[in-house]
Amino acid sequence: MTTPVSQPRTIGILGAGRVGTAVARQALQAGYEVKIATAKPAEEIAMIADIITPGAQAVDAAEAAQADMVVVAVPMHKFRTLDADALAGRTVVDTMNYWAPVDGEIAEFEADHRSTSEVVQDFLAGSSVVKTLNHIGYRDLETLARPAGDPDRRALALAGDSDAARAAVGTFLDRLGYDPVDAGPLAAGRAFEPDTPIFATTHPVARLTELLSEACALATR
Repeated sequence: MTTPVSQPRTIGILGAGRVGTAVARQALQAGYEVKIATAKPAEEIAMIADIITPGAQAVDAAEAAQADMVVVAVPMHKFRTLDADALAGRTVVDTMNYWAPVDGEIAEFEADHRSTSEVVQDFLAGSSVVKTLNHIGYRDLETLARPAGDPDRRALALAGDSDAARAAVGTFLDRLGYDPVDAGPLAAGRAFEPDTPIFATTHPVARLTELLSEACALATR
């Protein structure tokens, strides 16, 4: 597995739905070069990108996958449509959620006791997957961002098996306007999946850290 870059300059976003475009706008505001893609050819989404994510470059998925860091923002049931070979050697931010009451049951996840991101990591074996940005609403992502040191700044959890990848994504979250809280290995991502106290809620660093510790304690009982 290739060691991820510590200071990414380009952000590739796979998925141009509400989450993907919100991340794109925040990344642009933070000064990143952003490349956004869907399963469609770049020319088919160029106009939409110009309107919804002005400043982002509409590209084919293969080109977005070559960015320094890649954010996956596609529906969870489509994760196996990703090109694992193209994403090899990249830090991949997994924003996807499996939420059976909303999306319907997916047998693959129902039968697996692991966190969803661990399943994704198995599929993207050559990448360094980091789980984050899944537990904040796409609207909140843009409206709650604050500069470092702001007393009202919110925190976001992240989990991954690569120390270097977690560090890189932590820097990314900080530049987006959030305090990163390192939850540790990818398995810890279960603590901020749907139907947990962290999911779809916002907390400062101290409270988020406390909730993650509580979840870890419960998992080891």
